[in-house]
Amino acid sequence: MNDNKNMVLAMVLIAIVLFGGSALSERFFPAAGPRTVKVEDGKVKPLPQPNVSPAGAASPAALRARDTVLGETPRVTIQTPSLAGSIDLKGARFDDLVLVRQREGLAKDSPPVRLLSPGGAPNAYFAGFGWTGEGVAVPDANTVWTASSTTLTPATPVTLSWTNPTGQTFQLIVSVDEGYLFTVKQRVANAGSGAVAVRPYGLASRAKKSADPTSWTMHVGPISFLGGKASYDTDWETLDEDRAGVTRDSRGGWLGFTDKYWLTALVPAGDAPIAASFRKSESGAYQADYAGAPVVVAPGQAVTGETRLFAGAKEKTWLDRYETAGITKLSKSIDWGWFEWFMRPIFSLLQWLFHATGNFGVAIICLTFIVRLIMFPIADRQFRSMAGMRRVQPKMKAIQERHKDDKPKLQQEMLKLYQEEKINPAAGCLPILLQIPVFYALYKVLMVSVEMRHQPFALWIKDLSAPDPLTPVNLFGLLDFTPPALLAIGVLPILLGVTMWMQFKLNPAQLDPVQQQVFGIMPWVMMVIMAPFAAGLQLYWVVSNILTIAQQKWLYHRYDMEAGTVILDAKPIKK
Repeated sequence: MNDNKNMVLAMVLIAIVLFGGSALSERFFPAAGPRTVKVEDGKVKPLPQPNVSPAGAASPAALRARDTVLGETPRVTIQTPSLAGSIDLKGARFDDLVLVRQREGLAKDSPPVRLLSPGGAPNAYFAGFGWTGEGVAVPDANTVWTASSTTLTPATPVTLSWTNPTGQTFQLIVSVDEGYLFTVKQRVANAGSGAVAVRPYGLASRAKKSADPTSWTMHVGPISFLGGKASYDTDWETLDEDRAGVTRDSRGGWLGFTDKYWLTALVPAGDAPIAASFRKSESGAYQADYAGAPVVVAPGQAVTGETRLFAGAKEKTWLDRYETAGITKLSKSIDWGWFEWFMRPIFSLLQWLFHATGNFGVAIICLTFIVRLIMFPIADRQFRSMAGMRRVQPKMKAIQERHKDDKPKLQQEMLKLYQEEKINPAAGCLPILLQIPVFYALYKVLMVSVEMRHQPFALWIKDLSAPDPLTPVNLFGLLDFTPPALLAIGVLPILLGVTMWMQFKLNPAQLDPVQQQVFGIMPWVMMVIMAPFAAGLQLYWVVSNILTIAQQKWLYHRYDMEAGTVILDAKPIKK
């Protein structure tokens, strides 16, 4: 009766994992990036990626086409190795920016990822800098600035100027590097007859939420490093519910909006005091802004302050470079999570292996070999103990038969047997526990690092950050339909299940038949659960299973020979 209850409980738990695992993983562990390819007629074809734009969902039909809006006002062209676009001279807005080294999809003609877009166009998203003041005319959203040049490049800064009727000249001196950082010097020169007080500010505004999912393992939305601390607590829902917004005082720092791979951040220079805030406007747009301390400009004097704007991909190389140059903890814009201390070395090792091999899939395989090599001493002890368990299984079964109605005596005799044979039944758990941080670190790297985005491996695996697209459900693309995600079990997840089953078959049989049946079903449950995850993660697990099987067979053979016993069908035959 007890065994029947255990069996029912086990089956219920497996059903929960099998059918509820996908929903739970999507909520707490977003599985992978969107599918970027499909297999059709046996060929791999790229899919369009309509939701890559960080500004998200479709906009109202009343909005005008982006090209129309861009052509309505004078502009300064932006040309760098990483960025292309323009600055609107009406309002001095950074509102037209694409990332030239990042493509929306895998197709050769796929357009570059658009980060910023002008107001009045779909998915408006822009940044700007200016001043507020009492008793003085300051430039606003309708001000048309004069530019010193028509093109902004890393070698040619541009000065935007505007003078009010009372003699105050406002200037934005804009420069850009070869990465994703703009530097803006805000200068006010007072040629008037009286002193004026002005307060510099910066803002970033986006019309829509990001299309990227957010979860407790990956933050998307408002983000900041203020008061010496990175904050992932404020999200879209926070601003939806509290129209007053969130305000923080800080000395320096940065704030803005993050997508899964892209970031727009306002970075006041130095450690001057600022009042920073996130809010949602009456129009429904989300805004991050800061205001610096007021300054008084005497007649005949000028004051200059400096600020910066990061607008681009969260590439770790550039983020680290900007941190070295003085932007505090900009790399915190990548939500590494609690195990950042462990994930950064894993990422750095993967990057080094990628540069050495030229292929991220090969780099993941090399990482798997390295992990197994480091863990070999532990695996050595594990398999020595498991080989011992295999040898004493006949004795264990005999003890179980003798004391099946006396549980305390059974446990006592089992413990005595383990001590006599010098085996540890829990030894097999340690390697699994030690692999969890590596597995989670690789999961995070595949999820949050733009360097892994759209990276191919071989054959049909064209994007390691997306699920395996090749599935027998549609006869590997020969049937003209795309199966739903729940059923689209790819080749790599199938190999994962098969190799896990083979690995379990090599383990000592469980004395409890219910546990043995659970172990028999578990590989196929994991196959279904892992199907929506990134192909790179599946590749790591498959290779790790294969290495474990090879290692297991070799070490079992070695320890069986040392013990003078050959194991055959769990019955010892003395040599």
